[in-house]
Amino acid sequence: MFGNNAVYIIAEAGVNHNGSVATARELINEAAKAGVDAIKFQTWKTEKVITRSAPKAAYQNEQVGAELDQFTMLKRLELSFDHFTQLKEHCDACGITFLSTADEYESAAFLNTMQDLFKIGSAELTDWPFLRKIAAFGKPVLLSTGMADLAEITDALRVLGEGGLTKEHVVVLHANTEYPTPFSDANLRAIQTIAVELGVRAGYSDHTPGIEAAIAAVALGACVIEKHFTLDRQMEGPDHQASIEPAELKQMVRTIRNIELALGTGVKRPSPSEQKNIPFVRKSIVAKKTIRAGEVFSEKNITVKRPGTGLSPTQWDQVIGRIAAKDYEMDDFICL
Repeated sequence: MFGNNAVYIIAEAGVNHNGSVATARELINEAAKAGVDAIKFQTWKTEKVITRSAPKAAYQNEQVGAELDQFTMLKRLELSFDHFTQLKEHCDACGITFLSTADEYESAAFLNTMQDLFKIGSAELTDWPFLRKIAAFGKPVLLSTGMADLAEITDALRVLGEGGLTKEHVVVLHANTEYPTPFSDANLRAIQTIAVELGVRAGYSDHTPGIEAAIAAVALGACVIEKHFTLDRQMEGPDHQASIEPAELKQMVRTIRNIELALGTGVKRPSPSEQKNIPFVRKSIVAKKTIRAGEVFSEKNITVKRPGTGLSPTQWDQVIGRIAAKDYEMDDFICL
């Protein structure tokens, strides 16, 4: 799935469907129009994920109100397995890959029948029993690393490895678990640190406002980009404010594809588009004034001018001091 050089772009719908299958279908439609590779949701059984007394994060309180507890909030956002089966069918019809992150094993086992790739969220990075169960599926993994340091990521990779997943099976996603993430906390250079220090392919799960950080991540070598998106940032729900809207998603995809082209091969040589300009832009050694046969070439009687169809200035030192074999008028190409 990640064997080619193209950046794999995931539109993270997450819970931005607000518990509505119809809204989820609209999200799929917009993601397909934007040209992403996959759209990703989140699948869970609320009772298996959190206790009834679990508090909400500060950003969740800001977005949905402090009076609603986390258990109730998640229950309202929960979709059934049958709903996800319908969404998978809709993705297939739209020509876009369906993905969903499982937050507990029952959901993971269900998703194993529907997808060829697993996304492990940042919250599960330290859940070693869960990692072992995901590894047992033997499928490629995207490992998000929000809130983690290199030691914790190393441990998670070891656990996945013990389950049979080598580093070739895993893409490690740099992430920050704050919604939205301040630009000052994005720390995009960690993408390169992860790749170099851990010897893995690295990507970026972006929670910053706008699309700038995702674009920069591609330039820094991210092979996977995951970006939250919504139909409307003004909708009620915990993640809408940290998401981009359909027009921005389309712009992000277009810009990433342009950046991929611009990054090139890394080999420094004339490109096909510029080769035709070499004769017109480079220069040649020409006569600065009239030169008669027998005169000595010097800085007083030769110079360098366009076009570059004559003797290259790289041969200047070989020309200086030589004797002219014929007459030259001003601007004539000098010959050896």
